Amino acid sequence: MFNRNFGITGLALALFVGAPAAWAASDQQQLVDRARITIDDVRKDKEFGNAPELLRRARAVMIVPQLVKGGFFVGGEGGDAVLLDRSRGKSWSGPAFYTLGSASFGLQIGLEQSELVLFVMSDKALSALMADQFKIGAGAGLAIVTLGSSAEAATTAALHADIIVWASSSGAYAGVTLNGTVIKPRDSYNAAYYGHPVSVSDILRAHRAQNHHADALRQTLAIAGGSAS
Repeated sequence: MFNRNFGITGLALALFVGAPAAWAASDQQQLVDRARITIDDVRKDKEFGNAPELLRRARAVMIVPQLVKGGFFVGGEGGDAVLLDRSRGKSWSGPAFYTLGSASFGLQIGLEQSELVLFVMSDKALSALMADQFKIGAGAGLAIVTLGSSAEAATTAALHADIIVWASSSGAYAGVTLNGTVIKPRDSYNAAYYGHPVSVSDILRAHRAQNHHADALRQTLAIAGGSAS
């Protein structure tokens, strides 16, 4: 993320060795902190009273603090995300960094910003997200249910879904459509945040990567789901 207020002084500082990595780390922590705020938003959403139960049942959770969609005749969407896993037990892993993006063509004018939380309910869904690249769509073989902030989570379809998406949106587009969205690990962010190259499997499955600056997010997830971290 480029800070418009970076200015001449910041530009000069970036010439020093190690400065780019420091700025990248700042971006990553901002994303982690915003992900924690998003989980708080889920907890406060009165129309989404089933969120604690979903968190208790979920194998993992992907948090997208801001997914932006907009276009003039040619549209697209994109955003950054973190994925945390709990498949080894009740303790949440550290965050693995991801990026989301898609492109669409047609007559569309407007702008939409969404907060998303993807409750990953099955091992099959988690394995798909941990692949080098995963594209949401009919060919993925997963049942994905998207619930707007005004929808109840305890629907028949949601009970059997591989991924349940909570979405809170504002803007010119009606609702959130994730079909065609490509989800990929952001390896450079993972390496910068943990101080060395690390795979998503090491972060999520093995819990081998730790950064104490993510503890607040992990604790918020534990509290929201009614379990210890």
